[in-house]
Amino acid sequence: MTTTVSVTRESDRDQPRPPGPGRPEGRQRWLGALLLRLHFYAGLLVGPFILVAAVSGALYALTPAIEQGVYRQELDVPATDTQLTLAEQTEIARSHIGDAGATPSAVRPAPEPGDTTRIMFDDPALGESESRAVFVDPGTGEVRGDLTVYGTSGALPLRTWLDQLHRNLHLGDVGRLYSELAASWLGIVVVAGLGLWVRRIRKSRTKKDFLRPGRGRTGYRRLFTWHTSVGIWVLLGALFLSATGITWSQYAGSNVDTLRATFDWGTPAVDAKLPGTGGGQDAAAGDGGGEHAHHGESGETSGTGDVGHAADPALLDAVLATAQAVNINTGLVEITPPTEPGTAWVVQEIQRSYPTEVDAVAVDPDTMQVVHRVDFAEFPLAAKLARWGIDAHMGSLFGLPNQLVLFLLASGIASMVVLGYLMWWKRRPTREPRPLAGTPPQRGVLRGTPWWGVAAVLGVAVAVGWWLPLVGWTLAGFVLVDTLLGLRRRAGDQSRSRSMRSPAST
Repeated sequence: MTTTVSVTRESDRDQPRPPGPGRPEGRQRWLGALLLRLHFYAGLLVGPFILVAAVSGALYALTPAIEQGVYRQELDVPATDTQLTLAEQTEIARSHIGDAGATPSAVRPAPEPGDTTRIMFDDPALGESESRAVFVDPGTGEVRGDLTVYGTSGALPLRTWLDQLHRNLHLGDVGRLYSELAASWLGIVVVAGLGLWVRRIRKSRTKKDFLRPGRGRTGYRRLFTWHTSVGIWVLLGALFLSATGITWSQYAGSNVDTLRATFDWGTPAVDAKLPGTGGGQDAAAGDGGGEHAHHGESGETSGTGDVGHAADPALLDAVLATAQAVNINTGLVEITPPTEPGTAWVVQEIQRSYPTEVDAVAVDPDTMQVVHRVDFAEFPLAAKLARWGIDAHMGSLFGLPNQLVLFLLASGIASMVVLGYLMWWKRRPTREPRPLAGTPPQRGVLRGTPWWGVAAVLGVAVAVGWWLPLVGWTLAGFVLVDTLLGLRRRAGDQSRSRSMRSPAST
């Protein structure tokens, strides 16, 4: 007599199998089974991209504080009672670079006593959005450093390197696909995980294990309680990072731009065109691109005419004084000279902490009159929310507390990925033959689903795939691969079944 012993592993109890078409409870449980399969496959296949984005983002979050120590020589000087004019400091920077006639692409006066003035020049040898910055002691005129800076924030080399790692793995536009994939799928994985969390906590008799790691647990169960409890605490932050990260992406980002333009949610920009001229140059005021955005125009002259007088660095002090008399009331400012005929100087506040200071004015170099101004207080609510969201994502909205929260949040997301892979590995079969790792949830999720459920799933998939193109392409690839694997497995099962039914040969 043969006795069959049914052994249920602890891990199997924590992973309810999707109901098949023959189970009566299938119609009630199809959504949970679908969420489980989506969460499993998305986490398994996109997990490495999310992990890299989380780790690099955690490191980047700390760089504003770290670079204050790394670049102390360039950034900090002894405070003095004397102060050189911006024109004098620019002449010193010109002499340093060996070009007495060079016009700076931008000047950032020392915001506080003990800070250096940053005078930036275009350099054709540098990459896109990069400038050569000369750091000058405003009290003594000493040149404290000469570094390459990047973006509207003027990120220094360490932060620029980590920024590019986080953004594109130093692979240019091709590498940006990785970060868009991570940002797009992160929100979907989190939402699917939330659905599973809600279903399980409703049925569990130990609900506290879903809010904090369970004590006394071992093996898979220990990993499971850590995964679920950490996940619920980082959920809102992960959704926020996913939504704001998408704004920098290539494909989904263009959809965001189109939506903002359609509803007039764009960020107002100061108009640098002088009245009665044919010039045209808009300088972004509080551009949502943050540190990933281009620093500005290249500084090259376009059109006809001579901008030498209009862009004379000797006007720097007068231009700044004019702007300060209107609406520039913070020390963190950037002054940009005209880059083509018929355009004005632009003075832009660059304080991205709270309260946000990103007012801007355009100043006529001939009359020293303000020809246009933009005030953050008058931004549409959508533009303000976009500004605050981007700055919070970059860790500049609330300074060091913002950066520490981002570091913890990114570390939590990274740990979620690692815990997910450990759970997958723990569920691997221990009997022969042994697959490489854990098995996925059972197939047949939609076979017991009502027609309206199938229609809803397809409708949501199409909508999400259109809005997030990389999700649509990869999801189609996942479905294709899964279908092929299912057909292969079915063919193997049928072959084994025929072999078992055929008479044994002697």
